[in-house]
Amino acid sequence: MINVLDTPLPGVLLVEGKSFSDERGTFLELYSVSHNVAGIRFVQDNYSRSKKGVLRGLHFQEPNGQGKLVQVVRGSVYDVAVDIRRGSPHFGKWFGTILSEENHLKMWIPAGFAHGFYAITEADFVYKCSELYIAEYDRAIRYNDPAIGVDWPVLDPILSAKDQTAPLLADAEVLPQYA
Repeated sequence: MINVLDTPLPGVLLVEGKSFSDERGTFLELYSVSHNVAGIRFVQDNYSRSKKGVLRGLHFQEPNGQGKLVQVVRGSVYDVAVDIRRGSPHFGKWFGTILSEENHLKMWIPAGFAHGFYAITEADFVYKCSELYIAEYDRAIRYNDPAIGVDWPVLDPILSAKDQTAPLLADAEVLPQYA
């Protein structure tokens, strides 16, 4: 069985799965349609490996917003979701938590939210997406935007060029709308 937990950011959920460990190792069910907490049809699975110190985000896709069910299968990350839907009562609010191979937590990040993570250790990250990735709709918000105020556990992360030059939330030309 799984346990679904609300977070302080409405729409973002934590999912606790069962794992089975013994002297041989660990078994963990990564996903089952019977445990689809968001009632979403997933269309794409992604995998990324990040070196310790890498920060990826805050990323989103608009149009064709992607909901993501994310999980760390090796290592540990600080994972963050930010509500970036114009008109949302929670616009600019964020939630962050540690996802790790030890705690087996998954986080559900709905479409309309930006997502990012910081690799506390080298980490392997898997996620299911509700929409296909479309490069021309790939967007980002600055990870350290003071108007959002994410409390990242790092001062000088390793960033991609895209993340170094991402706009502030207030300067973003394209954002999803709150429905």
